[in-house]
Amino acid sequence: MELNGYRIMWLFVFFDLPTDTAKDRKNASGFRKNLLKDGFTMMQYSVYMRHCASSESADAHEKRIKKLLPPFGKVSILRITDKQFGNIMNFWGRAAQPKEPQPTQLELF
Repeated sequence: MELNGYRIMWLFVFFDLPTDTAKDRKNASGFRKNLLKDGFTMMQYSVYMRHCASSESADAHEKRIKKLLPPFGKVSILRITDKQFGNIMNFWGRAAQPKEPQPTQLELF
């Protein structure tokens, strides 16, 4: 199967989790740690992203996220193609920064 910019996917996870109690903080921290274990990287605080070689791979990661959802708070998942991701503009202050490089290793699972 040929990989192209319309088949390769990026997953974004946006969340706003409560941190009022020690249990809330533990749940929020655990959720973030599990995202990192699943290959996500932090784009901004409470915004994590992951490269997926295919739509099927993105499906598997979405299922994992749904199993990890904390009991309270808001979590949103956004899936876009690599072609769409290529249009991202990142800024730190007024200086534009290049987008994250696409991983070169293929996923086999």
